[in-house]
Amino acid sequence: MSATATAILMQASSVEPLPEEAPADTVALAADAASQAANAPVGGGELDLIHLVLHASIPVQLVMLLLLLASIASWVIIFRKKRMLDRAEKEADRFEERFWSGADLGKLYASASERNRDVEGLEAIFEAGFREYTRSRQRRGADSRAQLEGAQRGMRVASSRELDGLEHNLEFLANVGSIAPYVGLLGTVWGIMIAFHGLANVKEATIASVAPGISEALIATAMGLFAAIPAVWAYNRFATKVERVAGRYDAFSEEFSSILERQSTAGEA
Repeated sequence: MSATATAILMQASSVEPLPEEAPADTVALAADAASQAANAPVGGGELDLIHLVLHASIPVQLVMLLLLLASIASWVIIFRKKRMLDRAEKEADRFEERFWSGADLGKLYASASERNRDVEGLEAIFEAGFREYTRSRQRRGADSRAQLEGAQRGMRVASSRELDGLEHNLEFLANVGSIAPYVGLLGTVWGIMIAFHGLANVKEATIASVAPGISEALIATAMGLFAAIPAVWAYNRFATKVERVAGRYDAFSEEFSSILERQSTAGEA
């Protein structure tokens, strides 16, 4: 055997074997790293909406303030309109029960035209129609057709006035429902522009440097939806109720016109 081969064999025999506990130590270190990763907070902590709103840019804060005021005004209108429509339906039920119970029309008119008493709904329509009918009958030379046309004209005016009161502020709910999402989107776009513009002075752009600005901007869109969704729901619901009440007013006007027509024909006979 040559001297070179003998030297190689001596170096190989002098190499120390790996310790037996090395695989176990490696497994333990991997387990500790996995445990720390699992316990680490996701996204750097909980989402603080108040902090994001207070630290947003001035234009975004103005958009949020506008949407907040629109939302508050919408809820005020929603509660008032619900109470008004419920009262109109209950009043219509009460007056129809009195009217179709066989009560004398003169007594109903005297009750509706009392001083210091505000009438509304079907009672106001009845009072206006019967008042014009009475005035037409007191005129000389007025035939039954003219009397009926006067009563119908008075009922149309009263019905239109009552429906205008019920429809008041519904347009505001429709506007909030259609415009609020776009106003919120405007704030979001503006906030994202500011967030990306701030990256011009940063050498290395990361998600951590952009995420706060984008989060602040997205709150504007969320507030726009928060203001729009209740407004759209309330507008659709109240518009349907107003149409139903308008149908009752029209039906009562037609039926009352038929009664007045029979009375006019009987009076001429």
